[in-house]
Amino acid sequence: MRRALLFAFALFALPAVQAADLQPFSASYTADWKQLPMSGTASRSLEKTASGAWKLSFKASMMIASLTEESTLTLDKDTFLPQSYHFERGGLGKAKKADLDFDWTTKMVTGTDRGDAVKIPLNRGMVDKSTYQLALQHDVAAGKKTMSYQVVDDGEVDTYDFRVLGAEKVDTKAGQIDAIKVERVRDPTQSKRTTVMWFAKDWDHLLVRLQQVETDGKEYNIMLLEGTVDGKPVKGS
Repeated sequence: MRRALLFAFALFALPAVQAADLQPFSASYTADWKQLPMSGTASRSLEKTASGAWKLSFKASMMIASLTEESTLTLDKDTFLPQSYHFERGGLGKAKKADLDFDWTTKMVTGTDRGDAVKIPLNRGMVDKSTYQLALQHDVAAGKKTMSYQVVDDGEVDTYDFRVLGAEKVDTKAGQIDAIKVERVRDPTQSKRTTVMWFAKDWDHLLVRLQQVETDGKEYNIMLLEGTVDGKPVKGS
């Protein structure tokens, strides 16, 4: 259960896109867990730094846990290039901390994960566990129907696969949002977990909802509370 809750939170804290297509955003969310007497909040933002890089931040808190995730990244020839990644979790089970540096000169990912040293050859197209979510958001906006990412995950490189399911309206605190529904594709012989996300069509495909159902039937929902995209408040119908 601990791992499931943290996975649902971490899916917030998102490789091809035009630099001009990136728009700063900020969003806050409510989180509810059916079958469990607990709820939480989360926030996610993208902003441009003074150096010209982008900073993607995610923070979540609930009654018994907190999580912080931050990535810095740049764009080169329409490809996301992570520069650094920081993750810290506390309060629920074992604490975890990870710090990674993506050095595109030496083509190496170095750092630490749970106190263990990380050293992985870096190839173009590889992303961290936060930046892939931004890539997914913009690939959906570009009209792609299937997506696959090479993600540095727990000191290794893992493949994350997704597919678009179609259009759907989502009722949020900001109003009813026209969204694109996307699911993570897993090998059913390896995992029965399902993860579905909804991205706002009219708001730069901002993530507005996430639903995860575990193999034991427990369900987790995260829903947009309020947000801004390029300084404009998100409003539904």
